[in-house]
Amino acid sequence: MSATAPYAGPSPIRRPVAAAALLAALVSLVFGLLLAGAGPASAHAALTGSDPGDGAVVDTAPKEVTLSFSEAIAVGDDSIRVLDPNGKRADTEAEPRDLSEGSTVRYGVALHSGLPDGTYTVAWQAISADSHPISGAFTFSIGAPSETTVALSSQDVGGGPVGVVYDIARYAAYGGFVLLVGGSAFVLVCWRRGASALPMQRLVVRGWLTLTAATLVMLLLRNPYTGSGKFADAFDLAGLQSVLDTKPGAALVSRLLLLGAAALFIAVLFGTYARREDEREKKDLTFGLAVGGGVVAAGIAATWAMSEHASTGIQASIAMPVDVAHLLAVAAWLGGLASLLVALYRTPDIGSAAVRRFSTVAFASVVVLAATGIYQSWRQVGSWSALTGTRYGQLLIIKVALIAVLLAVAWFSRRWTARLTDTAASSDAEGATAEDAPAASDETSDDVAPERAAQLARQRAVLTATKKKRIRDADPERSGLRRSVLAEAAVAVVLLAVTTMLTSTEPGRTEEEAAAGATAATAPAAGGPVNLSMPFDTGGEQGKGTVRIDIEPARTGSNDLHVWIDGSDGEPMDVPELKLALTLESKDIGPLPVVPDRLAEGHWTASGVQIPMAGEWKVDVTVRTSDIDQVTIDKNAKIG
Repeated sequence: MSATAPYAGPSPIRRPVAAAALLAALVSLVFGLLLAGAGPASAHAALTGSDPGDGAVVDTAPKEVTLSFSEAIAVGDDSIRVLDPNGKRADTEAEPRDLSEGSTVRYGVALHSGLPDGTYTVAWQAISADSHPISGAFTFSIGAPSETTVALSSQDVGGGPVGVVYDIARYAAYGGFVLLVGGSAFVLVCWRRGASALPMQRLVVRGWLTLTAATLVMLLLRNPYTGSGKFADAFDLAGLQSVLDTKPGAALVSRLLLLGAAALFIAVLFGTYARREDEREKKDLTFGLAVGGGVVAAGIAATWAMSEHASTGIQASIAMPVDVAHLLAVAAWLGGLASLLVALYRTPDIGSAAVRRFSTVAFASVVVLAATGIYQSWRQVGSWSALTGTRYGQLLIIKVALIAVLLAVAWFSRRWTARLTDTAASSDAEGATAEDAPAASDETSDDVAPERAAQLARQRAVLTATKKKRIRDADPERSGLRRSVLAEAAVAVVLLAVTTMLTSTEPGRTEEEAAAGATAATAPAAGGPVNLSMPFDTGGEQGKGTVRIDIEPARTGSNDLHVWIDGSDGEPMDVPELKLALTLESKDIGPLPVVPDRLAEGHWTASGVQIPMAGEWKVDVTVRTSDIDQVTIDKNAKIG
């Protein structure tokens, strides 16, 4: 949430203390609503589980490795890699299979058959739905843990020099947006004569240039930022094409197109509009520019909303327009504050009426920022523990503290604005006219060369500007306002930086969910999947092989059972008959027969297998490979 206080002048709240109290109350509502709770809301995707789990030791090699995430992700061919103890690929190097069902996001990669015992490393990398790259790694072991030569890079995806430059461009993009939108709004709403002021023109144009350059840099670096981390890949045409096919790439291209429309808006604002003298025509043009500029500004803001936190998680259809309103309010407030600072220091003409109009704009921005900030905080944090125990929550606390400082400084600005008059400006103009008139008449009477006349005119302009600045600086009210606005701007810059950091930080709610998922995946639990491997030999031709059995979740009640039979060559092997039986000898329960159904070559399955009691169950497997060749083997498994 971002906020400020109004500067001065007519507003729904006349007394500064009342305004500050109201705004402080709005800010404090954030913390109350954080406790309201809601359904799961994800922003950065996080790994919530895997099969095999991190650190798990399985008896037999699994057919595939699956990973579960807290939200939708984008994956590529090498998004999930499984490496054996020697660092060689143990997976088939195919694109991960999407195994998602309903709200469960799961991807899997197939493994080579006949993997030897040892410790295997799973390294994964993907892009979450809010455009941020994520990565990680974990290990599991087959048979027993072993030494491994796998050495993964300690640099997270999105880091390194490319990540630094990309992050700088992100900060610059937000800053450019604030100056472009806020400066334009200040001219149209608060100070129309500012359209002809060169310092104001420079401020808005520099905002446009900064946002355009930053967007181009982000578009070019998007491929290496989410992948290799090498600057050279910024000009890889295939990589650029893949970026354009993603949501963040489409958002960046849309922003560039809208910036083309913004360039036309700037040309009209500081060209035709600035030169227009007729008040009625200027009023009509003001309305047209306000509507057109508002549409373009909302479109640019939407390029962030459609590709970052607001676009994923709960209530995305509400969160995106709320995010657009939040960004526009930030721009109107901070950009207007920067414009007021430039006007106070670089132009002699701005009067109290313009400052008071900005007061109204600032107050409206505060109300919008408070409402949208409360909603965003509730959506991304949701609990006291996430507020105080996560980086996102801690940054949010810092942001609220900065808002409190701004409220205090803005209260002083309001006091100076209440005293502000246009007397200094009037005497400024009158004094300049009176002092310059004799000099002008003297020059008129002299027959001087055109070059000398131009030189004298420049000298008079510098002298006049110096006198105006001296008179303006001598006005204690205007000087006090400049100092307080400068202090506000300094705090606002820090606040904007913290706000930008929040957009790239994993929200507190998601971080807690991921931590809970990791704990659940690694904590010892009663029961858990059982993996059995039993060699057999029926004595006949091609009668040797291995039976592999998975029982999930291996607890009392209903279970799913999978059986694979591999021949002596490691390939799937079909047999004429396969029967299983479960016996709990300590309680004289069983044998309980299980007749699995053939699912594919060498693969049988049975669902709804009822296990009535926890304990050490004996699993008997009968395999018949011909009319006369048959064998029964068994192995114990702890279930429940």
